[in-house]
Amino acid sequence: MEFNWLGAVGLFFASAALESIFALYTLAVTKHKALEASMWSLVSYFLLAVGILNFINNKWYVFPLAFGAFVGTYAVVTWDSKKKKTGK
Repeated sequence: MEFNWLGAVGLFFASAALESIFALYTLAVTKHKALEASMWSLVSYFLLAVGILNFINNKWYVFPLAFGAFVGTYAVVTWDSKKKKTGK
């Protein structure tokens, strides 16, 4: 089980994207936007599968996945909060 730094960076960004998409999915569900929520769900499961397949090969990849999840969720929640403050 060899750790690949380039792969870890890719997983970090994929995980950040996944969590961003999951946060957008949650926002769409709470706003009762069925088609938008369904599309975010489709994309999120695809990215989740990529992360899981890589994690199965090397357990050390849990760290870039976890930190990417943190960054993705933080970015979307911060963006949505700023959007609500400006009224857009």
